[in-house]
Amino acid sequence: MRLATVRTGDATKAVRVTDPGLVDLGFPDVKALLAAEDWQAKAAAEGPLVQADGYAPVIPDPGKVMCVGLNYRTHILEMGRDLPEHPTLFAKFTDALIGPEDVIQLAPESDAHDWEAELVVVVGRTVRRADDAQAAAAIAGFTVMNDVTMRDWQFRTREWLQGKTFEGTTPLGPVLVTPDELPGGVRPALEISCSVDGEEMQRANTGDLVFDPVALVRYLSTIMTLRPGDVIASGTPGGVGHARKPARYLQAGSKVVTEIEHIGRLENIAAYPEAS
Repeated sequence: MRLATVRTGDATKAVRVTDPGLVDLGFPDVKALLAAEDWQAKAAAEGPLVQADGYAPVIPDPGKVMCVGLNYRTHILEMGRDLPEHPTLFAKFTDALIGPEDVIQLAPESDAHDWEAELVVVVGRTVRRADDAQAAAAIAGFTVMNDVTMRDWQFRTREWLQGKTFEGTTPLGPVLVTPDELPGGVRPALEISCSVDGEEMQRANTGDLVFDPVALVRYLSTIMTLRPGDVIASGTPGGVGHARKPARYLQAGSKVVTEIEHIGRLENIAAYPEAS
């Protein structure tokens, strides 16, 4: 199934994306759907078709936005680093999230806005200290994110958070795709890419992850209870602007296209906020 949260006037709706159109599932968003008992059956139910004004973040208000760094094997090795023994973790807050076609808000305080294409795991059931089977069963599906990062703020200190969660920077969506529709299932092997102004910057395959989605759910659930609608961004491959020589960053008007095969694409323009 392909599930989305769409905007309808001043509200949002959870829908199933089908060839005939968007099927109203009777929930305000996909997070609320995932929290319902037997959500798979409810997601497959028939309902009226709805007209949408556009897509919201597929999970508009996740309880947790957990992120992983340094997780593509080829990129780590080409940089001359050893493969990590444990996942490198950081977090974002929900104010950072925007829809798949919304404007990326550049920060006047930063001179180094960078792109990071990522596969995102969406949690579909409550789980703590999961084994492999429980972790796999807890994965509702996958979506796309671009972890837009203010590098000059990220590296002010040894902790990355301040450069990772600027408000209005992080597109998430357009849909959640359930594992049964993806090559590799809960360990999908999918082409992932990012282009800026029509020039391809990143391309890799999610099968190259050091810590795959099941491993990430298992690891994170050891630390905390994961709940329906929590999201886990699994890391970005090589090709980010900060690593280029000279470094290259987003500018006002830059068009960022982030795509994962079989899931979908984000198309976002970067812009500074209008002066108030």
